[in-house]
Amino acid sequence: LPWLRGAGDPRAGFRRDAGEPGPAVPQGLIRAARKSGQLNLAGRDLSEVPANVWRINLDIPEEAHQNLSFGAADRWWEQTDLTKLILASNKLQCLSEDVRLLPALTVLDVHDNQLTSIPSAIGFLENLQKLNVSHNKLKNIPEELTQLRHLKSLLLQHNELSHLPDGFGQLISLEELDLSNNQLATIPSSFASLTSLVRLNLAHNQLRNLPAEISAMKSLKQLDCTKNQLETIPSELASMASLEQLYLRKNKLQYLPEFPSCKLLKELHVGENQIEVLSAEHLKHLNSLCVLELRDNKLKSLPDEITLLQGLERLDLTNNDISSLPCALGNLPQLKLLALEGNPLRTIRRDMLQKGTQELLKYLRSKIQDDITSPNEASPVTAMTLPSESRINIHAITTLKVLEYSEKQAAVIPDEIFNAVGSNSITTVNFSKNQLNEIPKRIVELKESVCDVNLGFNKLSSISLESCVLHKLTHLDIRNNFLTSLPEEMEALIRLQIINLCFNRFKILPNVLYRIPTLETILLSNNQVGSIDPLQIRKMDKLGTLDLKNNDLLQVPPELGNCVNLRTLLLEGNPFRTPRAAILAKGTAAVLEYLRSRIPT
Repeated sequence: LPWLRGAGDPRAGFRRDAGEPGPAVPQGLIRAARKSGQLNLAGRDLSEVPANVWRINLDIPEEAHQNLSFGAADRWWEQTDLTKLILASNKLQCLSEDVRLLPALTVLDVHDNQLTSIPSAIGFLENLQKLNVSHNKLKNIPEELTQLRHLKSLLLQHNELSHLPDGFGQLISLEELDLSNNQLATIPSSFASLTSLVRLNLAHNQLRNLPAEISAMKSLKQLDCTKNQLETIPSELASMASLEQLYLRKNKLQYLPEFPSCKLLKELHVGENQIEVLSAEHLKHLNSLCVLELRDNKLKSLPDEITLLQGLERLDLTNNDISSLPCALGNLPQLKLLALEGNPLRTIRRDMLQKGTQELLKYLRSKIQDDITSPNEASPVTAMTLPSESRINIHAITTLKVLEYSEKQAAVIPDEIFNAVGSNSITTVNFSKNQLNEIPKRIVELKESVCDVNLGFNKLSSISLESCVLHKLTHLDIRNNFLTSLPEEMEALIRLQIINLCFNRFKILPNVLYRIPTLETILLSNNQVGSIDPLQIRKMDKLGTLDLKNNDLLQVPPELGNCVNLRTLLLEGNPFRTPRAAILAKGTAAVLEYLRSRIPT
């Protein structure tokens, strides 16, 4: 049937000159596929699919011409129709319309190719249940694809889609739909008909709003809208009774939606937004919540009603503007992780924060008793005004051991601030959010006691040697500056546990860090880091967290997989191709295991 080949597409099946041999598929594979109904051609460098693959169930096999005395096992006329075809990780730029010659297919996997379109003949594959076209260059989806009534899983992530066909709602059997990492600005309202959908991933698109119709997805358990441009969430979302996980990170939300019907919601991720207020109304219905992630917002306080979340296991409040915590927080029975880094907490000493969640909760419970015994006794705060009009919090210096001069837009720290310290021993210095071009030289005067220094959000382009003599330093925050390097003398900081270098201009992980064996956490996101040395990292046996998000890593060295002490390794937002996003999403242990598997033996 040679005329069938290429029906509807003159390039289909063959795109080369006559007589030029095509990419071969071993006959043994074709024979085995006729028996099993499955053919795996992944990673074979194919630039096109050989015609005998499309025609596998039509043509009389070669062996039939050669040998006519078959045993029962070789009866070619009893062959199985092809149901599973895997063409992933090749160099395919288009698929032939001949795909229609495989009507029995239930699985078609062409991920990680260079496809710019899907043939309209896809509509003939009426038995198809799983279609994976992720990691290609698709600009649109043919309307015919919406005829696949049995399709359960459709993976379209990492393409160049800017719109979807209106008939999308006809995919009534769909249970899993991944549209992440495309260029979608709108979602068709026909999505309302996808009532079987369980998982929907819309992350990393350009959505400004979600259609209210989305609430009709009565089976939806997981909705991921991370990194879009959402400013509000339709109130109808609150009626989605099956929803268990909701990801709204990295959007432009100014307030949290209320969720009166989401009784099953277990995880709510709303970090990196612009949320200022968390009220009792937001919390009172979330009886099943285990994870509440609110990091990098603008929260100034937490309501006492946080204690309604009796099942809460993880509460992440990192990098907000919270100055005090409700003591009732101590009464959450399941809470295992309370993350508070980067908040201007006045009422809790840094050393208490560093003891971990359980000690902190115990401390908060003890304060509940204090509150009951002395409800009207305000803590004495004295401020004395100096000639320079700087307000100095003497109470903070004497009682909390904190030297604070932040958010003043100051180019220098006034001498009066240091003079006020007197003979007090200071453990915490906060000079963040100013216009400092250099680290104040007088910080040396605090070297016998200071263990926590925050110089974030300034204009530092280098670290002066003065700071390298602060030998008791355990925590150094110098995020959001103009740093490109760190001085070698920093290896004298023999107690340093946490260093925050996010949003600077580092091109490599600074070598001196490899020589500070006490380091437990290195935060280096949003720089230009292009290389890391896995052999040196492996020697850092205390290092548990390494954040390299949004850098310029073109490859991840497989040897990093041997750094088994790493509990948190963050690599999203780098230009490397492997490990794939799907592996990154499985978490650190899976990433390390994958990297180990790639180490040349």
